[in-house]
Amino acid sequence: MGNPFAHVELATDNVGAAKKFYKAVFDWKIVEMPEMQYAMIEVGKGTGGGMTAKQMPQQPTAWTPYVEVADVKKSLAKALKAGGTVLAEFMDMGEMGSIAVIADPNGAAIGFWAKGKAKPKAKKAAKPKAKAKPKAKAKPKAKR
Repeated sequence: MGNPFAHVELATDNVGAAKKFYKAVFDWKIVEMPEMQYAMIEVGKGTGGGMTAKQMPQQPTAWTPYVEVADVKKSLAKALKAGGTVLAEFMDMGEMGSIAVIADPNGAAIGFWAKGKAKPKAKKAAKPKAKAKPKAKAKPKAKR
């Protein structure tokens, strides 16, 4: 069966308070990623996640589940066709993969996540340039 939940992420105004609360309640290991301003949540068995500051002021403080897909862009297209709306456009996360977030027709947020580097768009093969014909040598001018 495909498309498991792969990651859950908390967006909040106060990441420090959230880390303190969840460490007190659950047996989670929090791994800081300061270069990304992100904290990974390692849960041992099961789906892990992360905590981050809200990416935009109107974003609610909430957990967003991410579902593993083969191709985020194709999944976005399917979601839009089915009545979803894009909340966060496709984002290439380098070697980690790529993500996007949509709202279903009822307004519930859910993310897409694909492992690894996003596949680059196939470039159209350039037509080989025709070789330029060599210029004919100019005939010497006749002397008068």
